[in-house]
Amino acid sequence: MSLQSHIEALKDRHAGLESRISDEDHRPRPNSETLSRLKLEKLRLKEEMERLQHHKA
Repeated sequence: MSLQSHIEALKDRHAGLESRISDEDHRPRPNSETLSRLKLEKLRLKEEMERLQHHKA
């Protein structure tokens, strides 16, 4: 997998997590543990994308 395709895959996962976070947040009784886990995973993906983009430049 090329670097650019890896970054694109991470972006897709990041967007999917954003959607899952939004879905959970709009439930009548959001699960705070689930929200925390999803947000942490989203942050890790963002950091990985930034690291790879700086490495690519």
